[in-house]
Amino acid sequence: MSQSIQRAAEVLELVAQEPRTQAEIAARLGVHRSTALRTLQTLCDAGLTRRRADGRYGLGYRLAGLANVAAEQFDLREIARPALERLGRVCRHTVHLAALDGDAIVYVDKIEQPGMVRLYSQIGQRVVLHTAGVSKAILAFQPSDVVERMLQGHEFTAHTTTTITNRPDFDRALAAVRERGWAEDDAEYEDFANCVAMPVRDAGGSVVAAVSITSLRASADLGTLRGLTPLLAETTAGISRDLGWRPAGPETTDQQEAHR
Repeated sequence: MSQSIQRAAEVLELVAQEPRTQAEIAARLGVHRSTALRTLQTLCDAGLTRRRADGRYGLGYRLAGLANVAAEQFDLREIARPALERLGRVCRHTVHLAALDGDAIVYVDKIEQPGMVRLYSQIGQRVVLHTAGVSKAILAFQPSDVVERMLQGHEFTAHTTTTITNRPDFDRALAAVRERGWAEDDAEYEDFANCVAMPVRDAGGSVVAAVSITSLRASADLGTLRGLTPLLAETTAGISRDLGWRPAGPETTDQQEAHR
């Protein structure tokens, strides 16, 4: 990537976080203010950034239109598939991708390993919300009204001796997921299988999907799967980046803390 294109991309990411002045952009890029101004003028001419009335620069209206077009072209399964296949080859276990679909969570892809016992899950099948690792990884990061709507009338049916069978315990499980960043299924639907799962974020930072590593307990116990969470985190972060997500920088995080 040429230096000018790289610089333009960095400017877009900076002003996407929040509107910034020319001086702030120059300081963040480590360039002279005149260099930052040239980049900003080029982006403004293209409609990708705009100078606001307060003198700060934000995203341009043309970029919003391009983003809408790009979103229509994104296919989660297609984008995630290479990363899921890599994860499967390395961990040698079944890999699932599940996504929000209205008020349900649905399996949208599944990578199985040759010679392994096939699990019950099927692409297009609804996830059992109170047992699956992927559902916990998604629900833990949804607004409270979304969680309430999705769990309204949900029956916490016991499938195994480790199934969570009531809402208070399930809420505590979601809080634990938020705290550590990953979820697990401790043989809660089938007593011979378990998994660990992590969320996938879209360009706006919302959790829209989750990836899990699932194994027969005879092949890998839950402790072994927990040891694969760094590999799983690398996979979900990569998919999230491909969907346009960028983690908040230190400055943005500090500002968020200041407003709490």
